[in-house]
Amino acid sequence: MNLFGGGDGHHLEMTNGGTAAFVDVLMLAVSTMAREPWDFRFAALLTLQDQNVVGRGAVGFDLAELDWGDTPQERAAAKDFLLRVLDLALSRHRWEELAYEAPRAEGHLRTYRAMVEAFDPATAKADADVLPGPQEAATASCVRHRVLDALPFWEACVFCTAGL
Repeated sequence: MNLFGGGDGHHLEMTNGGTAAFVDVLMLAVSTMAREPWDFRFAALLTLQDQNVVGRGAVGFDLAELDWGDTPQERAAAKDFLLRVLDLALSRHRWEELAYEAPRAEGHLRTYRAMVEAFDPATAKADADVLPGPQEAATASCVRHRVLDALPFWEACVFCTAGL
């Protein structure tokens, strides 16, 4: 099972298929919304949740392990970005482009959004190995799928590695 933690003991546990859909719909949204350096770092973190590369049942991260920024303003901006990404994903942004139905994705997104909303980034104890650094930010785009890809980690987006 893949586990996405909320930093306060709450977590979202998903099957491999549920996780793939969760990551796919978040990549569609984050690729549209990313503007600031932290946004692209978070996009890179999402690309690292690609089970087609990393392995089934081996992905997830905890909100408390992320580097949310050094100042209250940076932390608030990062949290706001993530909430806006989740809201865009919940609006089913570009879901018609998926090659499959994602019946559980909305519920997973709502659960995760509630976890992010309740999370206080000031309580995070950043693990440098979780959120990719600025030099590893996802800034390249997959031309075919119009989403950020996993460079510099590998040369494909989550849709390419799935064969879509």
